[in-house]
Amino acid sequence: MHKHLIALTLIFSSFLSANSLAAFSPLTNFGNNPGELTASYFKGENHNNNLVVLLHGCVQQGEELAQQSGLLALAKQKQFSLLIPQQSENNNIKACFNWFSKQDIEKDQGESLSIKNMIAAVNAEKNFNNIYIIGLSAGGAMASSMLVNYPEVFTAGAIVAGIPYPCANNLITAIACMRSGPSQEPEELTTLVKKINNTEANWPTLSVWTGNQDTVVNPKNAQYLAKHWAQLNQSPKPTVTKHSGYTITQWQGKDKKVLVELVEIENMDHGIAVAPALSNGGSEAPFVIKTPVSTILYLLNSWKI
Repeated sequence: MHKHLIALTLIFSSFLSANSLAAFSPLTNFGNNPGELTASYFKGENHNNNLVVLLHGCVQQGEELAQQSGLLALAKQKQFSLLIPQQSENNNIKACFNWFSKQDIEKDQGESLSIKNMIAAVNAEKNFNNIYIIGLSAGGAMASSMLVNYPEVFTAGAIVAGIPYPCANNLITAIACMRSGPSQEPEELTTLVKKINNTEANWPTLSVWTGNQDTVVNPKNAQYLAKHWAQLNQSPKPTVTKHSGYTITQWQGKDKKVLVELVEIENMDHGIAVAPALSNGGSEAPFVIKTPVSTILYLLNSWKI
């Protein structure tokens, strides 16, 4: 009897999972696709005219990450739209976005151009008031390049367990960035970014997340990224707030608006934070880690979505 109950529970859970992911529709006809990516789209109601773009990590399906992190449930509840670009094993054996490949991360090249065109296609239909991007791990590194190359597209971004752009431009430098952090100091990263985008960019606000026990991506990446992004925004010294299990460092603008923040979670390895005890706080999975705070709930509250 016990085995039958377990089997029924698994079947029911699988049904709920499949039913949840059925909310997505494939995105087709988005123009030039040099990165050979695919994408899924959840269209919210017109009263919530916000778009969130989610870039998954290695060995992940973007739709599943949206569900596990709580993002899909919140999109349904609040009726904002979701765009989920998806990498394939044909492009990368572990289905990582190729964040270290020059042909994929430079402006209007490869995978970054594919993602830009996806965003443009859904935006042409709905003309969003705000567009946000969240990236985890390799997706976080790709989100870094998107924010640098196309700052005019995004209202704000979040890089979770990611790497600053341009830390690496080949596999060897990518491994070095992951293990040891950027070879460049924050000031050097700022100079590089200004050379890449030499316009007077209106830089999006940025939220950077890391576990202080991350064994895959050195937390120094997040620390350097936050500091150099604060330099881009010409923000003064930060304020530091300690919470139970995590610390938030924030750099504010003249109007006290938070321009850049760094969220460091104690005793957390590589992944995105979820808080299953909270409503739509997410559920545990590989690289989706139970902590005192939910990354997605925190971001949506900060972004007032």
